[in-house]
Amino acid sequence: MDAQHEATGNAARPVLEAPDIARALTRIAHEIVERAKGADDVVLLGIPTRGVFLAGRLADKLEEITGRKMPVGSLDITMYRDDLRLRPARALARTEIPGEGIEGRLVVLVDDVLFSGRTIRAALDALGDIGRPRAVQLAVLVDRGHRELPIRADYVGKNLPTSLRETVKVQLAEEDGRDAVLLGVQQTAPAGAQ
Repeated sequence: MDAQHEATGNAARPVLEAPDIARALTRIAHEIVERAKGADDVVLLGIPTRGVFLAGRLADKLEEITGRKMPVGSLDITMYRDDLRLRPARALARTEIPGEGIEGRLVVLVDDVLFSGRTIRAALDALGDIGRPRAVQLAVLVDRGHRELPIRADYVGKNLPTSLRETVKVQLAEEDGRDAVLLGVQQTAPAGAQ
């Protein structure tokens, strides 16, 4: 997650805890099965870092519902970002496409927070270089508003209206040792949305 989303200081308060996150992912999994009419051709691709963990959790929930193992992978968007020249260099993450590929399939991109929409635009560009899915949908744990591009999520765990001075930080056990979504206030004004 970008520093833009990080909650700073002691002012951060939890708006979702582990049980809330688990319920949201279960609901999203059921919605995917319903919309995809059984999810036979669904491929989940998580956007690093926390989107990858969320995609894995969604794949497990989809397997519980459908009885089938869901193809899951990751999609690195680093080189597709439009802010590369504005931010310090960052390490490349891994792109892992399941063996079934994405051609003609329904790809569900999974991310932790939807903010300006620029990360998802970069993900769509990266996806276009890999193949041509039948359709692309977006699942996010938190939609905090402030879109700069005409992008919306198909599946949302929690709509969390925020001001630009507020920060949203998703913590997941795999990366942070606990599951929580924290809302805080930036110490300085934002330099620009991600």
